[in-house]
Amino acid sequence: MNRDEAKEILLPYRQGTNDADDPQVAGALMFAKNDPELGRWLEEHCARQDVLRGKFRQIPVPDGLMQQIISEHAAAKRAGFFKKNRALVALAGAMVVLLAAFFYWQQQPREDATLADYQSQMSLMMSTGYGMDLATNDDSSIRNFLRQKNAPSDFVLTGPLKQATLTGCAVETWQDKKVSLVCFHTGSTGDAASSDTWLFVVKRKVVRDAPDGDTPQISHVNRLTLATWTVGDKLYLLGRVGNEADVKKYL
Repeated sequence: MNRDEAKEILLPYRQGTNDADDPQVAGALMFAKNDPELGRWLEEHCARQDVLRGKFRQIPVPDGLMQQIISEHAAAKRAGFFKKNRALVALAGAMVVLLAAFFYWQQQPREDATLADYQSQMSLMMSTGYGMDLATNDDSSIRNFLRQKNAPSDFVLTGPLKQATLTGCAVETWQDKKVSLVCFHTGSTGDAASSDTWLFVVKRKVVRDAPDGDTPQISHVNRLTLATWTVGDKLYLLGRVGNEADVKKYL
């Protein structure tokens, strides 16, 4: 186990829970005890989680909310649900605001940000959703759009990706720098307009421990498998749901 692998394992780790009973997590925690840099990262990671949990605990739960949810469950499908459940809607709204603030905080520039952090943030976008800035299957339109937004547009697609169907693109950020997100449909989902494969492109110098060569490094974050490599001054990250073989088909 190396530092990046241990960090990937510890990303979902919750201090004070039985997560440490998992042998893989226990091994990563032991690694962190003997690695000062990873230990500092873990301390800050746990502190951020504690802050977020504390904010959620501060949200007041309206009296009788549980009883209201149970009693009105059958009526939840009616159009008047939101008007009759202002307390529930307000609570959900507060949670959304807190989550948005948390993700904004996570994206702020940090001197100690690593490749594993970059992979984690991009994986979060793939897993939880993102806003497509431009929906199109035209390569030129995507590149022109990204160029106008001052995001990387001169990226090089692998042979298999050139054969995949483009679905659009978006401009994301990492360390205050723009990241191009190019979306593809490869047939793993029934909806031809939906994306199932994602390519992130950013300037290589933005990620301080980016790999040196064009041989893809394979990693896993939850259900996603990632391939990361560099070509020239660009860092590429390709992700999709599946195993290593699923991703290698598009390299």
